[in-house]
Amino acid sequence: MKRSLKFFNPFAHWAPILWILLVIVSCREVDKREEEIAKLDIDLKISRFDREFANATPDQIPELKSNYPYLFPEQFHDSVWEAKMADTLQVEIAEEVDKAFGSFDNETDELESLFRHMKYYFPESEVPHVVTLTSDVRYDSRVILTDTLLLLGLDNYLGEDHRFYRSIARYVAKALDKKYLASDVVSAFSKKVIKYPRNRTFLSRMVHYGKELYIKDKLLPTNTDAQKIGYTEEQMDWAQANEEEIWRYFVERELLYSTASDLDRRFLDPAPFSKFQLELDNESPGRLGRYVGWQIIRAFEARNPDVGLKALLAMSADEIFKKSNYKPKR
Repeated sequence: MKRSLKFFNPFAHWAPILWILLVIVSCREVDKREEEIAKLDIDLKISRFDREFANATPDQIPELKSNYPYLFPEQFHDSVWEAKMADTLQVEIAEEVDKAFGSFDNETDELESLFRHMKYYFPESEVPHVVTLTSDVRYDSRVILTDTLLLLGLDNYLGEDHRFYRSIARYVAKALDKKYLASDVVSAFSKKVIKYPRNRTFLSRMVHYGKELYIKDKLLPTNTDAQKIGYTEEQMDWAQANEEEIWRYFVERELLYSTASDLDRRFLDPAPFSKFQLELDNESPGRLGRYVGWQIIRAFEARNPDVGLKALLAMSADEIFKKSNYKPKR
């Protein structure tokens, strides 16, 4: 019997050690970067308009209007604001917000960290004046960000089971929790730094939302992936466990370069579940196309670590996809 030849690979023994060294070096780079970010000096001003209004009397309305003119449309007479001050529902909303947020210290720390990271990665960006308020649970506009102003509707973050949200669809109510507040701020910011693609392919739209989530990787490094995408931990686990099957479904049905408009509704828009038109639909979280786009961006970054964040955001979906070599594994 002939003996099979075995070639000695002098590097095989060192491969695991080299990999460990690379991980250590990468972690040290991240730690050094976070140390630099922590030293950045920012001037963050937070005004608790919700508390000021709740504690004010009618004779203080002119002062409030002077301090916050953008919150008092000229067409409304002062009698409107006087009635709001006395309205029992408004009083109850203010009380519930106060119970949920108290001094706002934890959220202040999180916002300071967010804006330091924003200043590091986007040095031209301005730190906005943060104003907290109540909005009669207008969850579609719970965060409004301009160049100089950030309005936060705190009554949209009282927890999914709060009685104010009983008439709201469950998949929407799940996102009405303060653990998602900073993530929502970054979503608003991302619209300023990412252009929606003219290319209408499903791949382009997936990668577009993947870029938004990747910005959250950079600006919210201590948030969980579930917080960044607005999933529960169980939904996040489902997406990760089924990533290979999701990708196979997209590829086998030739959806990547499809421009069918219903793909947004099925896989990108907020929804109770994604629509594969299979039995597993009810088990799946919505917006799985965004999740896949995120993983494509991460795969690109892992293979092209020298490409900066702004350069990545400016790249086309096709280029990112080709250079990512994205291949999900179980």
